[in-house]
Amino acid sequence: MERITDFKVIVVGSGPAGCTAAIYLSRANLTPLVLEGLQPGGQLTITTEVENYPGFPEGILGPKLMDVMRQQAERFGSRFRMEEVVSVDLRRHPFILTTDQHEYECYALIIAAGASAMQLGLPSEKELQGFGVSYCATCDGFFFKEKEIVVVGGGDSAMEESTFLTKFAKKVTVIHRRSELRASKIMQERAQKNPKISFLLDSAVEEVVGTKDGGVSALKIRNLKTNQLTEMKAQGLFVAIGHTPNTKPYMGQLELDERGYIVLPHPHSTMTNIQGVFACGDAVDHIYRQAVTAAGSGCMAALDCERWLTHERITERWDLPTGEEERV
Repeated sequence: MERITDFKVIVVGSGPAGCTAAIYLSRANLTPLVLEGLQPGGQLTITTEVENYPGFPEGILGPKLMDVMRQQAERFGSRFRMEEVVSVDLRRHPFILTTDQHEYECYALIIAAGASAMQLGLPSEKELQGFGVSYCATCDGFFFKEKEIVVVGGGDSAMEESTFLTKFAKKVTVIHRRSELRASKIMQERAQKNPKISFLLDSAVEEVVGTKDGGVSALKIRNLKTNQLTEMKAQGLFVAIGHTPNTKPYMGQLELDERGYIVLPHPHSTMTNIQGVFACGDAVDHIYRQAVTAAGSGCMAALDCERWLTHERITERWDLPTGEEERV
């Protein structure tokens, strides 16, 4: 496989964190390569309207927001390639990244690979993503004013999403496939005391009924004890069964927590446990998971990366004529 050595810095991921990092790096004349992965633009590309990103008072479509971010990074010299990282060697320097197409060598690495919302795996769910099916209450709750919606999940995230959604929705029904919720007692009690929230246990969503033009209109629900299938009126479905950080290629080299998120061991820094490797966005953040916080952390990672390269005098060595590295 061809090894490419043209880039000092590589950014993995092209969501808000990766694109922002690329903008800052390219403005510092570092001309990064952005490896976009299988979902260029990240999770925002499956979101219809984004109304909480600063600078867009009328809102903006998720794919459009990511498109303009990419254009801005490219304007300053960033390069984008639709390749997925399959393995890395961070035990040597320069680092080696292997994608599904090439092998790359780089002196600094920013991981902005994001996290993927876990899905139910229904064809109808996938078809209606962004058209009544959502994975983020904070992002999309506003669009469900006075509507009847369903939240699938039984953990703390599901309870938190359900409680938040009552600010907008007429009614929220929590559906969980077990007879008991997994959420902490305090989160359960908070949701159970909310008059807008009801619970449907021992049940699972089997089909989302609706169209892209009209949105979600109903859900087909199966009782897992009686096997009875019923149809429930609903105008929205929020799936809150967890997120999976896209950090598999880095296992065994970067420090990860028990859920697979990258650990940042240094206070006020995006540097990982390996010098020259930085991380930002949803691959690190399992609390906020917002486009604006991801973009902010992408900026931080780029600034940290630039300072590290300067401190290690790597930028100087790179710019020297071939064969003169030993003089530095």
